[in-house]
Formats: sequence, structure tokens, C-alpha cells
Amino acid sequence: MSAGRYPELPVLLVDDEPHALHGFEIALRSSGIDNIIACPNSQEVPPLLARQEVEAMLLDLWMPRLSGEELLAHVTQGFPDVPVVIVTGVNEVDTAVRCIKAGACDYLVKPVDRNRLVTTVGRAIELRELRRENSRLSRGLLSQELQHPEAFVALVHGSTAMRSICQYCEAIATTAQPVLITGETGVGKELVARAIHALSGRAGAFVPVNVAGLDDNVFADTLFGHRKGAFTGADEARAGLIESAAGGTLFLDEIGDLSPASQVKLLRVVQEREYHPLGSDLARRADVRIVVATNQDVQAQHQAGRLRRDLFYRLRTHHIHVPSLRARPDDLPLLVDHFLEESARALGKRKPTAPKELVPMLRTHRFPGNVRELRALILDAVSTHRAGVLSLETFRAALGQAAAGSAPELEAATDAPGVGDSPAPPLGTLRHVTDRLVAEAVRRAGGSQALAARMLGISRQALNRRLKRKTD
Repeated sequence: MSAGRYPELPVLLVDDEPHALHGFEIALRSSGIDNIIACPNSQEVPPLLARQEVEAMLLDLWMPRLSGEELLAHVTQGFPDVPVVIVTGVNEVDTAVRCIKAGACDYLVKPVDRNRLVTTVGRAIELRELRRENSRLSRGLLSQELQHPEAFVALVHGSTAMRSICQYCEAIATTAQPVLITGETGVGKELVARAIHALSGRAGAFVPVNVAGLDDNVFADTLFGHRKGAFTGADEARAGLIESAAGGTLFLDEIGDLSPASQVKLLRVVQEREYHPLGSDLARRADVRIVVATNQDVQAQHQAGRLRRDLFYRLRTHHIHVPSLRARPDDLPLLVDHFLEESARALGKRKPTAPKELVPMLRTHRFPGNVRELRALILDAVSTHRAGVLSLETFRAALGQAAAGSAPELEAATDAPGVGDSPAPPLGTLRHVTDRLVAEAVRRAGGSQALAARMLGISRQALNRRLKRKTD
């Protein structure tokens, strides 16, 4: 995508009245829609479309030689993905409605209100992007293959859920619409954002910023910059991160912590694609793709009034939820191997061999820190490794009792009734509870008796005797 031009493909304006055509162009350019082709001759449109793909069309209904209705039929038949907005007079609304039924996406009545013009053309651009994304997503789902797997090298995965996320990233990457990424801490939200940027084709940089804890003034200065003398201590003008990310992607992490005042400022950037540096009365074009992330429940924040309704719906134009590590256990073997290699390279060591009990042991842990926690755990284990097979002792010490867990019956048993409570349900026999505990340990260990025995704190031989007794 070329920097400084929006949208990626031009918007075609067709009207035989030069002053109307000029007015449309000025209004759209001033709003940030500056990739425009203006055509005063309707007969030139068919050959133009044959050689130049366009994003959307603004089409006057009544023109000499070739009318808007005739052109609409040509476009809907030959270029059905191009949204067409009809421009008509007050006494021609019935004809405009007929055009809607024939395939136009909307219509405007002359004299055209500037705000209505910008909003309607903006919706047409979004419609084209949505059609393009649906087409890419359909192709990806049918093929089950990623078109650009190299963009997801850092996002190590093998699960169906993560592959679907990668396919969705490929479908939405080239649009200019915002992306909201949600998920628990440590699941890899920034890695998803970087993959989207890599796939976007945008020439500018990927600029990340954590907005948690920024008050309104610091947030505005960080993003928008300031002019010299804008406030006490502003001895020099400073560019903000939006300017640093021009032509690229601005990634705002922890968006759920933004103050109401900062939310208003961000909404203007997202919706109007413009901003004001502190101390300046002149608006500047925001030529950035906005990607935001949060580990909070944005739906709950929106319903509670902590996140503006209009900002909420603008940010979630595209929404990606990254599942927790415990929800995608199929990714564990690949992640373990990846982090073993990464850790060994960082520490200047030979990559150790992972013991076969390692992955089953890790599957018993809930990983509240998700992939980030797993990475730190493996780095720590490799740092103390000397040679041969990687020791499990570091993992046992780190996971502690969390890996072993407890059987559901024992967890329930800790909630003993107090005075005045209802009678507790029968405890069951000791042998029954023990058998259930053994079965749960074997299940969590993935069938590994050695690991299950360690969880239970008994020898493998003792476990084997209990299992044998149970089958007799």
C-alpha cells in the first residue's frame, strides 16, 4: 500500500457538471479520502474500468450520451464487487430507489451535504473491503492452507484455532480498518498484530505503545506530538507516534485502560483519520492502520459504560480473540521445541533433548501467564542445563503443586460444613477416593505412569500395584 493515499484503489467520481465534480473532490480529499479519479464524461468510464480497478464509484444519475442507469448496469454486470453510490435530484428519488434494487449500494440527493457525502463514500469503501476480506477468507477456508506462512513464523502453532486466526489475519491484513485483539496476558497479542502488519504491505513502520497508565495529556502528547511552546517545557516541537508510524501500523496495547477523554481523541483518529498536535489548530492526516489490544472483557466494559459505545463499535470492525494456552494443548509440543531452540541459541548452548515426560507434565499446569510463562520456564531450565536430556527438576520446582492439582472429590471435601449448615454428602470409602485420585493423575499425565507416580508422591511400582489391584 502506498503511503499517503487512501483508499488503496481510487474512488471514481462521475458527473458531467464540473463544479459538482470539483466540490465532491474537495470534500472527500479534506476528509482523508485522497485517492480519487474525477471523470466528467460518462462515455470514458467503460474503457477506464477495463484498464483501472477502482475501490468505489460516485455516479450522477442524469448525464448526456450515457446515463447513470446505463453505467450502473455495466458496472454491476462486469464489476460486481465495486460499490456504486448514485447521485440524484430531489424529484428523481423513485429512480434512485430503482437503482438500489438494480445493485447500487446507496444514493445521495442534490444538493449533497458534505458530511453525508463523506459518510456514504466511506461506507462504500468499507463495503468493498468487506467483500474483499470475505473472498480471501473463503479461499483460505477452502484451501486450509496459509498463503503467507512466513508471516507467522513467530506465532508458533499447530492447533486448528490458531490456524483459523492466521487465515483471518490474511483476509483482513490489507484493509485500513481498525483491528481489536483480545486475549489473556501472555497469549501473543502483539505477535498477531505484527503478523497483520507484515501481511499488510504497508511501507511504514510497526510502532507499538502501551497506553496503560497514561493520563489524557501524556496520551495526547505521545500519539499526536506538540508544537514548540504548546505547554511549559515544550522548548522544541516533537512529532508523535502517529507521525512515526505514517504509512504503517500503530499498535496500542492495553486499550481497556484509556480514560474517557483519551477515548474521545482516539475516536477522532479512527473515525475521521485526522488529529491535532498539541498547540496546533491545523488538523493533520492520520495515515496509519490502528491495531489495539486488551486483556480485559471489552464487551463488559462497553456495557458498564467504561468504554464509549461509538469507539467500541469502530474498534471491533475486525475482532481477533487469541485463546489461552490451556485452551490449545496441541500447540504445546511445537512451542516447547521452539523455545528450547530459541533458549539454547540465546545462551550459546547446544539445544537439549526434551524428556518424553515434559509435555504431559506441562499439560497438567494451567499456565496463567500463557505462552510468555512457558517461554520463561524453558529459558530458566535451559540456563541450568549441562548436557544430555533436559532435567525435569526445574519444571517440577517451578510448577510445584499446581502441576499435580487435586481430584475433584478432594477439592469438594475441603468445603466442610459448619455449624448450622446442611449435612454434607457421603464421603465415600477411602479406597474409592484413592482410586479416583489415581485415575485422575494418570489422565493428567497423559497415560505416563512415571509422571503420574511423581504427581502422587509414590513410586512407580506402588502406582503399578494400585492400577493392577483396580483391574483385578
